[in-house]
Amino acid sequence: MGWEAWFSFGVVAAILFGLATNRASDALLVGGVVVMGLAGILSPAEMFAGFSNTGMLTVGALYVVTAGLRETGALQTIGDWVLGRARDERNVLRRLSWITAMSAFLNNTPIVAMFIPIVEDWCRKHQVSPSRLLIPVSYFSILGGTCTLIGTSTNLVVNGLMIQAVKSDPSLAGQLYEMSIFELGRVGLPYAILGTVFLLLAGPRLLPRRQGARERLDATAREYLANMRIESGCRLAGKRVEEAGLRRLTGLFLIDIWRENHMIAPVGPNEVLKESDILTFTGVVNNIVDLERIPGLVAFIDEDYEAQAAARRHEMLCEAVVSRTSPLINKTIRDANFRARYNAAVVAVHRGGHRLQGRVGDIELQQGDTLLLQAGPHFVDAQRNNSDFFLVSGVNDSRAVRHDKALLSLGLLGMLILLMTTGKMEIVLAAFLVAGLMIGTRCVSVADARRSVDWQTLITIGAAFGLGTGLVNSGAVEAIAGKVVAAMGPWGPRAVLLGVYLMTTLFTEIVTNNAAAAIMFPFAVAIAQGLGVDPRPFAMTIAFAASASFVTPLGYQTNLMVYGPGGYSLRDFVRIGLPLTLLLMATATLLVPIAWPF
Repeated sequence: MGWEAWFSFGVVAAILFGLATNRASDALLVGGVVVMGLAGILSPAEMFAGFSNTGMLTVGALYVVTAGLRETGALQTIGDWVLGRARDERNVLRRLSWITAMSAFLNNTPIVAMFIPIVEDWCRKHQVSPSRLLIPVSYFSILGGTCTLIGTSTNLVVNGLMIQAVKSDPSLAGQLYEMSIFELGRVGLPYAILGTVFLLLAGPRLLPRRQGARERLDATAREYLANMRIESGCRLAGKRVEEAGLRRLTGLFLIDIWRENHMIAPVGPNEVLKESDILTFTGVVNNIVDLERIPGLVAFIDEDYEAQAAARRHEMLCEAVVSRTSPLINKTIRDANFRARYNAAVVAVHRGGHRLQGRVGDIELQQGDTLLLQAGPHFVDAQRNNSDFFLVSGVNDSRAVRHDKALLSLGLLGMLILLMTTGKMEIVLAAFLVAGLMIGTRCVSVADARRSVDWQTLITIGAAFGLGTGLVNSGAVEAIAGKVVAAMGPWGPRAVLLGVYLMTTLFTEIVTNNAAAAIMFPFAVAIAQGLGVDPRPFAMTIAFAASASFVTPLGYQTNLMVYGPGGYSLRDFVRIGLPLTLLLMATATLLVPIAWPF
């Protein structure tokens, strides 16, 4: 090997060390590519060619598509439907397995982000530890992502790498041609089924019982009083309280109902709800936010409050604590003319040590009261230093949901799947078309679409392509491939395939899925060429192995997302993830050569 190969190994080793110690992946990979460029291993065009790769661009467009589904409440509706009225842990686990099917067509990350609070709420309601269910939520999403080209960004990265390899070496065109949307399903479907069955059977035995982060915080959570009005067309109107599900709310209690200036209290289970009823709830802030996600149930603040979610999309919820010098003290919210004074509306009020009653507008404010406010996006900055309040802060994920656009966003998702399935349009073009329609039909705003894109992931993917090219140019790939072929070749291509799977899985657990795929791909192609076999099964093996991150929380973002809420330790992932990894490794090694012969 020449100095270029050793230099490239040094760069890769430094990147792997940085990734293993939780350094920023985008900065590390871009830095590595720049260093290779300065060393003359990469030309400027090769350094940045990955940022125009169709795989990377498709991932970016799919972030916007998923944001449209989230902003319209379509994902939440699907999530509620999945759990249904499950009453026991095993039933919930079976219902959560539907995530496998969902994540075949949607990005894993927002699906897991959506299901974490849904699962936590169910667990709190039924006194079940979230640690019994949150690891399966992540694993189900990973398994589903292996079934289609768009199921996970890793598949799109491998597809982009194959396209780039053909451009570099046209002789590979008959082998590393672009994937179809369901091609991975040849192995991905049995792969996902086996993994799902394993989780359903072994999960109840192997999953721990731990206290999650949300459970630890609930004991000190602030309990607010809020009024909600049933608007025309709300699904709650005409139903009994019991039938509407308001008797067993998660973290919420229905105190009374105001109907035509008459208070109904206590509220019986057979009380029939009517339009214009004002319901008084007490509960923690996240659950108050969830109430407004019910279509047609709107915070009752004053007659000027806008009932249509579309008109409130630019607003957010904030919390503010009344100071000892505030002019609001000993005044009701209505008498203080709060909206005119602060350009914000009081949605709910919390007073430590006391359960408030009555209408929010009639509460006389006291020093230390915490107000939940509907305000414009600049309220926090404008009032942060106002002596009327001790503290002003925003509430995450509190903007109104566009339920009126839910069916439209689901229709656009169906259009995307249809375009990709029929092959009438290039995948990247179809993704950008539907992302544009999500914005054009106002399922998601331009600002929200921009915020939804995980720029760190896209930069990491784009730089990873350049890193792979550098490994090839330096001769490092050829040298390693030769040694692997010499050592394992006598055992046959299936044994080499197993070795590639194992190496990719190890990299995935250390440095994340996309980086592992980009690093291993050129080695796998060179190894296949050294054996004189088709490189396609090796490329497909990398797609499966790079996604199969089950042993540690570091290898896949969804594992990190459930790590804190579930109160997990590394041992918990190893206990259930290691046997699952071994099962899937054996499955892929057996089935990949059948689906894509050597």
